[in-house]
Amino acid sequence: MLVRYKLFATMVSCMLGAVAMAAEVAPQLDSKSCEKPAYPRASLVNEEKGLVVLAFLISAEGKVMESKVDKSSGFKNLDRAAMSALGQCKFKPGTKDGKPEQAWTKVEYNWTLE
Repeated sequence: MLVRYKLFATMVSCMLGAVAMAAEVAPQLDSKSCEKPAYPRASLVNEEKGLVVLAFLISAEGKVMESKVDKSSGFKNLDRAAMSALGQCKFKPGTKDGKPEQAWTKVEYNWTLE
């Protein structure tokens, strides 16, 4: 009887773990659907560069619903230009258990001078 109880408890524990770890996939940027952000003129003159991390709330249809700067490049002009350009991109929506779902995703853009 004790062995059967332990086996049942283990099975229930594993089943609950599987439910808690539902298959979630974050939204993905379709980089071919938009143009590369244009370097702001003032940023070029001042030789500003850096990595900006943006957060986008993507609808179940793949459209940007909300955006914000998660980590600044250190330059507002660069942050705004990246958000404006990348916010026009199309995204593959995130999924949960195979169904499209609204979700946040992060996108990094590195501004470099060539």
